[in-house]
Amino acid sequence: MAQEIERKFLISGEFKSLAYAHSHIVQGYICREKGRTVRIRIRDDKGFITIKGLSDAEGLSRFEWEQEIALADAQTMLKLCMPGVIDKVRYLVKIDDNHVAEVDEFRGENEGLVMAEVELDSPEDTFDIPSFFGQEVTGDIRYYNSMLTRNPYKNW
Repeated sequence: MAQEIERKFLISGEFKSLAYAHSHIVQGYICREKGRTVRIRIRDDKGFITIKGLSDAEGLSRFEWEQEIALADAQTMLKLCMPGVIDKVRYLVKIDDNHVAEVDEFRGENEGLVMAEVELDSPEDTFDIPSFFGQEVTGDIRYYNSMLTRNPYKNW
């Protein structure tokens, strides 16, 4: 079973000069109920469908299944999504030999929010926290992308 284990942090420093790649992401949600989400994502010129399950008590781990789909299908399915779209640029920053920070700079309704996610091999996995990381927000549901479609950052 696929498991997503990650920690989330707000960004409080310069990171773009450290990025080795970036991509544009637009995503919407067909389902965004507590305990389950079904997401449609377009990353640059590729489409994806993702199903996520309920997070554990710490918000660190949850079931995740993702499959690449045809770009045209993703474009069509985005039109079926619930109101609220996530628009962001994702920067990849290597932070140690085993970890990459995915730093999302949000646009549109969530302009001003910049957040990093670091995927882990296990809940006990550790990494060196970079100087550009700020407050940890792992488990704070306000920062889940599905929640940002309901209550965008601009409304906080």
